[in-house]
Amino acid sequence: MTVPSSGVLVGIIEDISAKDQLQTKQKLIIWYSLWWRAIFAEFLSTLLLVLLGCMSCIPLDGSDMRPSIDGALGFGLAVLFNVQTFGHISGAHMNPSVTLAAMLWRKISFSLGIAYIIAQCLGSIFGYGILIQISPIDLINRGVCTTQPHVNYTGLQALAVEVILTLSLIFLVCAMWDPLNANSQESSSLKFGFAVAGFSIAGGPLTGASLNPARTLGPALWSGIWNTHWVYWTGPLLGSTLGAMFYKYTWLRKSVDV
Repeated sequence: MTVPSSGVLVGIIEDISAKDQLQTKQKLIIWYSLWWRAIFAEFLSTLLLVLLGCMSCIPLDGSDMRPSIDGALGFGLAVLFNVQTFGHISGAHMNPSVTLAAMLWRKISFSLGIAYIIAQCLGSIFGYGILIQISPIDLINRGVCTTQPHVNYTGLQALAVEVILTLSLIFLVCAMWDPLNANSQESSSLKFGFAVAGFSIAGGPLTGASLNPARTLGPALWSGIWNTHWVYWTGPLLGSTLGAMFYKYTWLRKSVDV
């Protein structure tokens, strides 16, 4: 969920030797112009996020749902795994909200950002589709892992929760991008994993704690539950915009002199 502060995606760089320099440059042009490896990493990491995260939400004891702590830890540890595995390839966004923040900070181009978001949405759809095939229960009719507000919540209340949760996540993302924080990049996968788990524990009983439009899209598409789907796009994207711009223009400094 973090892009290297240099603005260049680690893992899409090859060493240029003196021999066959022209051929190597041509390979680099193709590598950079297509970004295929990073885009595929976003597809696969989001697929695994939904597959593994939602797997931890499957009730197997006859009840309607598992304890919310199970899903929170499942998604948090899935994020930890993906950041460690794919972070050096694509940044391991897995989330249009994080990608939007990266675009606002000009960490990635607009065109690459759109490609990331498409890959993330497809990854979510495929991830939940795979889970349906391997699940011992009917996920679709039971609405397992779909994000819906608490029955006593209005749409606006749910929207506010998603904005707050996503804004908090984006603060962490921006802090990792902050040049003044360059010496505190160790164990980033642990930081993001536990942060997502914490946000899920806090907001899960209220809205499902999506923070991620792509994560919500896959289960919604397969189960056909769209009644409050707008909350899970508007809230996270609004929270991302507010968090990224507030951090950028309030706390971001170009040097250590503050």
